[in-house]
Amino acid sequence: MPEYTKDTIEQLVDGRLPWPELRRMMSSFKDDGRFEAYVAALQQRVPWEDRIVLPLSDNLFIVQRPDGELVTKSQAGFDFGDYRRNWKLNAVIFERDTPELMNEVYPELMGADPHWMTLREYYCPLSYTLLEIEAVPPGYPIVHTFEPDLEGFYREWLGKAL
Repeated sequence: MPEYTKDTIEQLVDGRLPWPELRRMMSSFKDDGRFEAYVAALQQRVPWEDRIVLPLSDNLFIVQRPDGELVTKSQAGFDFGDYRRNWKLNAVIFERDTPELMNEVYPELMGADPHWMTLREYYCPLSYTLLEIEAVPPGYPIVHTFEPDLEGFYREWLGKAL
């Protein structure tokens, strides 16, 4: 089982890892320290000190504050609150619900009919970085995408306490 250097993991995070090496990495078994190395590389790139517990996307993380509370936080530092609550409720939401707004991202006649589907874009309130997009019928409730079992993940997959 290969072990990857800090430099290799940093290249992976930055999107600079050459395709042959990336392909080998994706095809091989994961080495035991890869998650920790990945989180360490991400931790170096954020402007705050809270400990990253689980990356959710490139710009969104579950972190542990110094008081021990687990919250969802953007890369820019916006605290969305308890990780078990739907972070999207505290995001800046932009809804593409007209043909004109759909045509900004799709070629004309290639986007969805806004009477049948809208695109909701969720942005960080500090940096306005796009965090997620969901395609839903008009009026559909905001989707709570993911609530991880952090304790189980750490105990059963990583073999250590959260």
